[in-house]
Amino acid sequence: MKILLVDDEQAILETLQILFRGEGYEVTVADSGPKALAALEDEKPDLVLTDVRMPGAGGLDVLSAARQIDPEMPVILMTAQASLQTAVRAVNEGAYYYLQKPFANDELLAICRRAAEARQLKVENRQLRKEIRRRGQVDARRPVGAAPRFVEVLALVETVAATGSTVLISGESGTGKELVARYIHELSDRSERAFLSINCGALPDSLLDSELFGHVKGSFTGAVRDKDGLLVAAAGGTFFLDEIGEMSPSTQVKLLRAVQEREVIPVGATKAVSVDVRIIAATNRDLEEEISRGAFRSDLYYRLNVIQLHLPPLRERREDVPVLANYFLHKLATARGVARVPVLAPETLEVLTRYDWPGNVRELENALERAAVLATGDTIGPQALPERVREAPRPRLATEETAQNPTMEVVERAYIQWVLQAEGGNKTRAAEVLGIDPSTLYRKLNRYSIPE
Repeated sequence: MKILLVDDEQAILETLQILFRGEGYEVTVADSGPKALAALEDEKPDLVLTDVRMPGAGGLDVLSAARQIDPEMPVILMTAQASLQTAVRAVNEGAYYYLQKPFANDELLAICRRAAEARQLKVENRQLRKEIRRRGQVDARRPVGAAPRFVEVLALVETVAATGSTVLISGESGTGKELVARYIHELSDRSERAFLSINCGALPDSLLDSELFGHVKGSFTGAVRDKDGLLVAAAGGTFFLDEIGEMSPSTQVKLLRAVQEREVIPVGATKAVSVDVRIIAATNRDLEEEISRGAFRSDLYYRLNVIQLHLPPLRERREDVPVLANYFLHKLATARGVARVPVLAPETLEVLTRYDWPGNVRELENALERAAVLATGDTIGPQALPERVREAPRPRLATEETAQNPTMEVVERAYIQWVLQAEGGNKTRAAEVLGIDPSTLYRKLNRYSIPE
């Protein structure tokens, strides 16, 4: 505990210094108001004990400065010439205590101990509120899914997020690679800093280099001033490189330096700039195949592929279709300010489940948005779905098809599990969301051997 002691009487200051050091405090002393104001800035004490009447700047000035630096910093004022007016003003301006000299050492130590405890409690409460808000934000951004393969991916994400390791996410377009990257960022120690991203296939090489690494004035036509690249702008945070497989070989060389040496050379510059950023890359290509045909550097691949995550396509996690559909319908209703969330008719759910979803989760979300707009009433029938979805062939009953086209029982079991998880295990709330009686929910839990 750091305490700042302020008094223009040297004898009192020395006595207080001995007293508080003997109690284990880290002591800073100031024998005038101006020195106390400087010490507040330099030392950032946890507690201030100051005399009221001093030349230059008095105790109330010290109190005001302390409140500006840290509103929760306890300030105890002491004076030999107490007045009701000064005491009232001190308390109104936020003083923790107003103490009249002379005082007993035990009394002073007890007051300071209570002040320190009150400060610590405020700090802990603030941190707790911050963590609760952060945890709520993180949970709200957790990718949705209950399929075993997807749950495995999320478990790995939650294990590696805090490590700071470079991550490579693979998967087809629309599987949610950027969503997972953001979730990693939110779970990490870098969550308070920036999350920046760029699509490597959306820009020509020259512009991509400038955006990633920055440039100096005059390095090319239109470079009228120095500009930091996104890797520098994301300092302390996370940088997401989407579609890394689209990056040209020349830019790959520069990125390799950034990943390996933690520094970049802006376009047109001769000096390197240090970068402190976590890299997450994503691709819908087979990078090992790209390496074999000379389109992607193997050294960059191995630098990026420290932790590999593969997001399965939606056709391989069909039991997540009703889970995602329910999520998107709630999201759409909230965005449109609609109180009642439309429900899917059983035949609609069957159609959604048998479709292959080549556009994956993104295509499903678009189809649900269309259906919610076109549906009449509170129930969405198959006619509200796009024709390509409605006309999808029914799955064959062959054994090899069963794994990719689960029965409605498998789908229902996954949906119930997800709703239970989303409601924190509250079965009454889960039954309300599912639209069934609690007794029916208990029967289904028993039928599907879902742990209660």
